Amino acid sequence: MTTFRYLPMTDQDRREMLGTIGAASVDELFSDVPEKVRFKGDLKVEKALSEPELLQFMTNLAKKNVNTKETPSFLGAGVYDHYIPSIVDHVISRSEFYTAYTPYQPEISQGELQAIFEFQTLICELTGMEVANSSMYDGPTSLAEAAMLSAGVTRKKKIIVSGAVHPEARQVLETYAKGPNIEIVEVPVKDGKTDLDVLKTMVDDDTASVIVQYPNFYGQVESLKEIEQAARQGKKTMFIVSSNPLSLGLLTPPGKFNADIVVGDCQVLGIPSSFGGPHCGYFATTSKYMRKIPGRLVGETVDEEGRRGYVLTLQAREQHIRRDKATSNICSNQALNALASSVAMTALGKQGIHEIAHQNIQKAHYAAEQLRLNNVDVLSKPSFFNEFVINCGKPVKDINRRLLESGFIGGYDLGRDDEKFNGHMLIAVTEQRTKEEIDRFADVLGGLVHE
Repeated sequence: MTTFRYLPMTDQDRREMLGTIGAASVDELFSDVPEKVRFKGDLKVEKALSEPELLQFMTNLAKKNVNTKETPSFLGAGVYDHYIPSIVDHVISRSEFYTAYTPYQPEISQGELQAIFEFQTLICELTGMEVANSSMYDGPTSLAEAAMLSAGVTRKKKIIVSGAVHPEARQVLETYAKGPNIEIVEVPVKDGKTDLDVLKTMVDDDTASVIVQYPNFYGQVESLKEIEQAARQGKKTMFIVSSNPLSLGLLTPPGKFNADIVVGDCQVLGIPSSFGGPHCGYFATTSKYMRKIPGRLVGETVDEEGRRGYVLTLQAREQHIRRDKATSNICSNQALNALASSVAMTALGKQGIHEIAHQNIQKAHYAAEQLRLNNVDVLSKPSFFNEFVINCGKPVKDINRRLLESGFIGGYDLGRDDEKFNGHMLIAVTEQRTKEEIDRFADVLGGLVHE
C-alpha cells in the first residue's frame, strides 16, 4: 500500500530494490558518508497532509486572494482588467491549440499557422505598420528587442529612452544593453510627458534610436509628431514607439507618425490579468526591416496544386540560419496568447475595439472629475487615455489597505519606482468599471485622503 498517491513506492518495492543492489537497509546506502556530517533528527517541516487535507489547505489559501471578478479594480500600470469575449476561452481551450508548440511542419499545422498569420495582420492594421512578427514574450522584452535591432542596423551605441516609459520596461532594456555595451540615456519627464526641449538637446548623430511610450506610463498621450521630428535630428536615428494596442482603436496609430518600430503588450486584448502573466508581446515594423525582426514570421503561400497555405518564413534564429547572421533567439511560442488576442480582436471588430477605447477615455475622465469633486488632487493633464495620477498626500500603501477593506483594489503606488512620487497613485479606469463603482470609489478615496 502506498502512503502518498503520487509517490507510488511501497515497502515491498524498497525491499526489492535494496535486495537487488545488495544493501540491507537505506542507512547502509549512506555508510560511506562520515557520521559527523550526517543529519540527525527531523527536518523542521510540517507533517505531510493527506490528499483531502492538502486540497482543503490549498483551497483556503486560494480564498485569501483578491480577484477582479469579485472586487472592482482600479489597478493598471501594465496589467489591466478588460472585457474578454466568452468565445476566446472556447477557442483557446481546444487541444489542437493549447498543446501546440512551434509549427515546424506546415502540412500538419495549418490551423495554428493561419491563426498566427491573422494575429500579424491585425497588429499591422492597429499599428499602421507594414509587417509584424508572430508574437514576443511580452511588451518589455519586445521593446528591448526593438532597441537592439536599432543598434544593430545603425551600428550606433546610444539609445535614448523617455522616463515616461514603463519603469520595468526600462529595467529590461538596461539588462539587454549590458552585453553589447550599449549606452542607455533617459529623457526626463515634465508634467507627466517626455520633456521635448531636453530630448532635442540629447539627440545627435551617435543616437541609434529614440524610444517613447504611447500612451505613456502615466497615462498621458505623447505628441508623437514632435518627438518624431526631434528623433530625426540624428543621422539614421530610428523612432520606436511602445503602444497599448487597445488605445489604438481610437488614437492615431504610430505608423502615421513615421515610426520605424512599434511594440507593445497584447494583455489588453483577450488575455486575463491572472497574477501578472503570461502575456504576449507584439513587434511591428516597416518592410525595410523585415529581415531583421526577432523571432519568426508566418507567410501566406500556395501549395503545388495552387491551394492557399501558410508556412514559417524569414526565420532569423540561429537554429535555422548561420549563427553570425541570426537576430535574437527570443522566440518561445506565445501562439496561444496571440490566438487569444486574435479571437478577441475578431469578436470585437473594428467598431467594438473603437467603442471599448472610447469608454476607457470617457470613464477615466469621469473618474478624475469625481475625485476632484471629492477634493482629491488630480495631477494629470487632460490628455490621458485610461490612467491618471493623483496625490494622496500620505502613504499609498496605507490608502490601498483601507480601500481593500472597503471592497476596492486601489491604484499603483508610484513611490515604488521613484521616491519623488511618494504618496502618488496611478489610477486605471477601464470599460469594466460602472458609474456606481466609480462614484463610490471616488467617495471612499476622497474620505481616506482627507481623514
